[in-house]
Amino acid sequence: MGPFGFGEIIFLFFIALIIFGPKKLPELGKTLGKGMREFKKASDDLKANWDQHVRDADNPVNDLKQTFNEIKSDAEKTTGLDEIKAELDDVKNDVKLEEPEPATPVSPASPATPEQTSKPDAN
Repeated sequence: MGPFGFGEIIFLFFIALIIFGPKKLPELGKTLGKGMREFKKASDDLKANWDQHVRDADNPVNDLKQTFNEIKSDAEKTTGLDEIKAELDDVKNDVKLEEPEPATPVSPASPATPEQTSKPDAN
């Protein structure tokens, strides 16, 4: 029963009966009960709202992914991203077709010409 014992509750009831009277006490009890119900309902709503915010705060990555996907789909609708990708693919194919063939490498072991050979000095 909380911090009050049975005897203490009876004592408080008799004091309330003396102060408020037998006609006013049931009305006071209804008002007190209604106030407690509304307080409990408000605290439950507050707790549910708090729990919802905590759950939402646990998944910011999912929120960011959802926002990114929404922006991406909006961008695809407005800019024609598929057309741009097709044009880029065409340009890539054109560049591959126009690439020059690699030049043949010069071999480092080519024979020396007679001018390149040196004669010993006769000095």
